[in-house]
Amino acid sequence: MQRSVGVIVALAACVVAASCSRSSGASGSSGTRQPSQATVDAAKCASAQLQATDVGITPTTITIEVMADVGSPLAPGLFQGNIDAINGFAKYINAHGGLACRQLVVHTWDSKLSPTETKNGLIDACANAFAMVGTNALFNPDVSPMTACADKNGRPTGLPDVAALGNDSNEMCAPTAFIIAGVYQPCPTTTGVRPLTANVGEIKWFLKQVPGLHGLYLAASDTPTLVQSAAYLIAGQKAAGITFDATPKVSGADTQTGYTPRVELVKAHGSNYVFNGSNDVAMIRMRKEVEAQGITGVKVWGCTLACYTTDMLKEGGTSVEGTYVNLPFLPFEESSLNAQAQTYISNVPSLTTWGAQGWQAALAFQQVVNKIVVSNGPNAVTRAALLSGLRNIGQFSAGGWIGTTNLRDLSPCFVVMQIKNGKFIRAYPTKPGTMDCSASNNVTVTMDPAVAGAQIR
Repeated sequence: MQRSVGVIVALAACVVAASCSRSSGASGSSGTRQPSQATVDAAKCASAQLQATDVGITPTTITIEVMADVGSPLAPGLFQGNIDAINGFAKYINAHGGLACRQLVVHTWDSKLSPTETKNGLIDACANAFAMVGTNALFNPDVSPMTACADKNGRPTGLPDVAALGNDSNEMCAPTAFIIAGVYQPCPTTTGVRPLTANVGEIKWFLKQVPGLHGLYLAASDTPTLVQSAAYLIAGQKAAGITFDATPKVSGADTQTGYTPRVELVKAHGSNYVFNGSNDVAMIRMRKEVEAQGITGVKVWGCTLACYTTDMLKEGGTSVEGTYVNLPFLPFEESSLNAQAQTYISNVPSLTTWGAQGWQAALAFQQVVNKIVVSNGPNAVTRAALLSGLRNIGQFSAGGWIGTTNLRDLSPCFVVMQIKNGKFIRAYPTKPGTMDCSASNNVTVTMDPAVAGAQIR
């Protein structure tokens, strides 16, 4: 599992388990491994005279690009898990017959938490790759190189982006982007007052355990889009019934002593609730500082999937006991219940939540390509065909690993883990392989996140 900078990970917490229905306690399916292309239609591969059908496709290879924030000095290695996952996926697919009768080649791009490098990555992918797969670049305000990207014949078809996570509203609403973590706002609107959807199922569950929760939301602030995302998530928790005493900003650059003022806020207000919208380091430092000051009144410590890391356990130690973590898919601890989760674990050496979502994005890409080949043959695989297939993917579940999604909405599903005795243990729903998928988990808040974000201090 990974170490990460604060991100809009609570968005992904709604994309969960296995073929769940829209009712509480829905069960996940066991799932099946995606078939190799050779299994999908071996006869077509044997008889076809393979052609170079589009940018990034030759008679023997299909090149995809994974772009992720890795090399920023603010958070070195942040989304390395996405790159590892797509590389592992390609090796697995190539060992099992390839894709569209070709070998899958992976090109990588480090977006470095930089809008300039992210735009450069889009330009690079447009010129050299068939599609982007497993993307996780937080600062992506100018998607024009992607949406206006020309295909092999010079038509502005657009570059398909099958992303793990889309934090920037411009990427979320891009017509060629399809996002595993879901889209929380109406599109094509990306600015101004608008209705935003938040999954607060976990928060409602917290309030059932401990009524009258009030306290702090630690808001990630390392990019403008993170602050805006925090604003809408704070509004969602308020709508669910949380009262916030304060919503202090935190940064990946904050040291241990930087958390002293935040702990003073807990002390001053007698807060019984702290939710960390940042990364695992923020939660570790906050909890250790609370412990050092002898504060014992916090009843619920909550965190996004950014705290589902080995570092959380190893470096947090006994200080992080009891912390709740919201997950968007069946946990790694239950991989025996889902074949795709097990395949990811078997083929990627370092497990991360971001990598899991990258693998899920690759499965969506594979599913659509396979369908094109079955219907029209391996030379029908083009960017236009892929985009059409993604728009019409219907209910996708990553082989039963996540809640069914069309890659354009926000799933209400979630599962809660809790740290107990140095391990992540399922807290809710209690039955392994299940998650809460009640439609009431999603709430709508109407606001301008840019204006609200400017008010976060």
